[in-house]
Amino acid sequence: MSTRVEIPADTSAAAKGTAPLIAVSGHGKGGYKRGLAIFDVVLRLGAVAATLAAAAIMGTSDQTLPFFTQFFQFEASYDDLPTFQFFVIAMAIVSGYLVLSLPFSIVAIIRPRAAAPRLLLIILDTVALTLNMAAAGAATAIVYLAHNGNSGANWLAICNQFGDFCQKSSGAVVASFIAAVVLLVLIVISALALRKH
Repeated sequence: MSTRVEIPADTSAAAKGTAPLIAVSGHGKGGYKRGLAIFDVVLRLGAVAATLAAAAIMGTSDQTLPFFTQFFQFEASYDDLPTFQFFVIAMAIVSGYLVLSLPFSIVAIIRPRAAAPRLLLIILDTVALTLNMAAAGAATAIVYLAHNGNSGANWLAICNQFGDFCQKSSGAVVASFIAAVVLLVLIVISALALRKH
């Protein structure tokens, strides 16, 4: 008993030796660039929180020491020192810039291969990092003097008396350095996204 199997003649492209191409979605380059763009947005929101916290903490850092009478009191406030005023203004500017840069970062998610938004972000992020570091460095020097004083210049440490003021100003400086690290990471992300493979 024999079984006969008939195979129909196929005139398609597969029978002629050519197979149809399978459409592959662009998850290669575009996928990782889109992931970088999403990470960029998350980090920008974190940097906004850090810079706003730094400005708010420094802006509310004041302390009054009780003395014998109400007419004669010792007070420490951020606006007594031009360096701390510069710090608050600089952190507010950097925070405002980071909020305004969010739409460009979202454009990078929608169009991950677009180079113009990334190039603009890398330049402006560098300017924001410079302003942030200038303010943080200047405020760090004043906070150090407040904690330790300077015997050579006969400047006394005031943190023994104004503990709350020093604690708040130190916290603001730490928040500004966290924002600086985040800005540095944002610059690296933009540079990686601009790289061509």
